[in-house]
Amino acid sequence: MTGQIVVESPAALADAVGKQATGEWFAIDQDRITAFADATEDHQWIHLDAERATHGPFGGTIAHGYLTLSLLPKLTGELVEVGRTAMAVNYGLDKVRFLTPVPAGGRVRATVEITGAGPSGQGVRLASTVTVELEGAVKPAVVAHALALYVPEQ
Repeated sequence: MTGQIVVESPAALADAVGKQATGEWFAIDQDRITAFADATEDHQWIHLDAERATHGPFGGTIAHGYLTLSLLPKLTGELVEVGRTAMAVNYGLDKVRFLTPVPAGGRVRATVEITGAGPSGQGVRLASTVTVELEGAVKPAVVAHALALYVPEQ
């Protein structure tokens, strides 16, 4: 991990705007891709049929874009630490782009850059840009503008 964004409380998140942190590499193997296909009923051959995919546009099977997106909590979970927080919840995404397919066995890591923080009904809404890098690729696998709500302890 390269750096960690640490703040005392949700109210201090505004002071972290512009800071960034990068996580550890994480491999997305074929077993995970297959399990995701089963969970979502998305059994497209580019994700599951290794022989056919070898002759397809990506030279092998690839992870679902939504699988890579669903790993954001895993990839970013330790990058932002906010003290005196009762809970933090996913508030949604404003924009997501899938730029580079992740091949089975590919390794990814996330960089979080805090782009905004402001009061919201129950706490502080945090805006960040999450960039999921694919090891060895020129372009990132995913770029997402993510929102989270941090509720302070009472």
